[in-house]
Amino acid sequence: MLFYFYPLNSFSKFMKKFLVAGLGNSGPKYDNTRHNIGFKILDRFAQAHDLVFEDQRFGAVTTYRFKGRTFILLKPSTFMNLSGKAIRYWLNENKIPLENLLVLTDDINLNFGTLRLKGKGSDGGHNGLKNIQELIGTQKYARLRFGVGGEFSKGNQVNYVLGEWSQDEDDQLKERIEKCQGLIKSFGTAGLANTMNTYNGK
Repeated sequence: MLFYFYPLNSFSKFMKKFLVAGLGNSGPKYDNTRHNIGFKILDRFAQAHDLVFEDQRFGAVTTYRFKGRTFILLKPSTFMNLSGKAIRYWLNENKIPLENLLVLTDDINLNFGTLRLKGKGSDGGHNGLKNIQELIGTQKYARLRFGVGGEFSKGNQVNYVLGEWSQDEDDQLKERIEKCQGLIKSFGTAGLANTMNTYNGK
């Protein structure tokens, strides 16, 4: 399947469409794991705006409209390591330019609760981001990295990210996830640069 790029000067009617993809693994056993923070952020966003996810091709999808923008929220059902398959499909299906893609992911290199929005970057060893890069052919897409900390011993990274939040982390998650709600809206209305200035490190 080819990926089609939609330049900024073309298809202006699509420029107000955004794809917000939260990364995670499907199934109840993964619901409260660190690796599923992308799903958790979108679930809270949907709850706050009375949205209902529906199972569609390669993922659960819902749509949010705000200030003339359309946000397509996606939770891939392909499992983390094949996240790019779902993202590429929904970008093409809705003719959304890469500039309007926002990926929500966990990051073990950031302290718990740290929010860092970037417009490009390497996968940093994250298999979900690696697959996205491979399938869309570029590192130049926005991603919100949510710090989950790195308090694990050598060789235990998988168990850590697939493990559940500690009680202390769980107590703090609500405030951190609420901060992400405003960030998503800002990305679509104020743009990447302004949103980075407003939310990074906050």
